Amino acid sequence: MRVVKEAGERKNEILDAAAALFALKGFDNTSTNEILEAVGIARGTLYHHFKSKEDIMDAIIERQSERMLSQARRIAEDKGIPVEERMLRVVMALRLEETEGAGGKGMIEHLHRPQNALMHQKSKKVIMGQVPPILAIVLTDGIEQGLFDTPYPLECMEMVVAYLNTMLDDGVVELTEEQRMDRITAFVFHLERLLGIEKGRLAYIMKMFADGE
Repeated sequence: MRVVKEAGERKNEILDAAAALFALKGFDNTSTNEILEAVGIARGTLYHHFKSKEDIMDAIIERQSERMLSQARRIAEDKGIPVEERMLRVVMALRLEETEGAGGKGMIEHLHRPQNALMHQKSKKVIMGQVPPILAIVLTDGIEQGLFDTPYPLECMEMVVAYLNTMLDDGVVELTEEQRMDRITAFVFHLERLLGIEKGRLAYIMKMFADGE
């Protein structure tokens, strides 16, 4: 007997199966037929939900990003949490490997594989477009409380995200551990000036990176 499922349930089944295959074999090396076999559906059912394999990839990225970003937004808008603690919580919520259903570090590793370059690029586009405004919410509250001093909260966070998203991404720039820590030291040095705060105020960030958090 043919099993009829709700559109949302079937769509998520397809995305779950495709994500597992992409992680195992890479986007380019996964065929549409393999996705069909993994889910146990006909080609027409697949194309009812998605136009192409790239459309499936976009949906996977969108679904994962929304899980991560919605949690970060909730934290950023919670004025009951002190600003600096809120900023840290937002950053931790934006870590892909900490997001429920992300697939942990395996997801990050498979995004860095050459055969998944397009997925990696699309993920970075989401990060640059949506993460700075979330961080700017917290930074603006800090400015209003006199904790930070910058007339450009959004632009400041764009610079921060752009740097971290490039220099600390192993898929973009290869660094030794010593070089990585040098970049982080320089980042914290300049971030304190961007935020208009005294030297050493963000020393806890260095400890966070050093501890591998």
